[in-house]
Amino acid sequence: MPRIAGIDVPNEKPVWISLTYIYGIGKYLSKQILKEAQISETIRAKELTDDEISRIAGIIDRNYVVEGQLRRQLGQDVARLRDIGCYRGLRHRRGLPGAMPVRERDPGRPSPERRVLRKCTHKHN
Repeated sequence: MPRIAGIDVPNEKPVWISLTYIYGIGKYLSKQILKEAQISETIRAKELTDDEISRIAGIIDRNYVVEGQLRRQLGQDVARLRDIGCYRGLRHRRGLPGAMPVRERDPGRPSPERRVLRKCTHKHN
């Protein structure tokens, strides 16, 4: 298993998929990294040479924030929102949805916090 950015990436998968196991690297970014390193996307991770692994690791270290550093940065961002007392910070503090703007997929259905039990007004026979 090649070790890149402190993560053992899977051997049997194509290299572009293996890179997505690193927190902060998705499909698009993994393909961009491989293009910059001039490595084919189709080869398996176990077929990478030490030189290719070091090229990938160098590109990631130089250009991208990944793994622990990214998690720490996100945690600090959320802590800052809580400290300044903005709307998103309050939502994070209370553990409620709405901390991040999200497109409502089904506008006819209210979020769980807005759902209330409504009294049945019609008569059953």
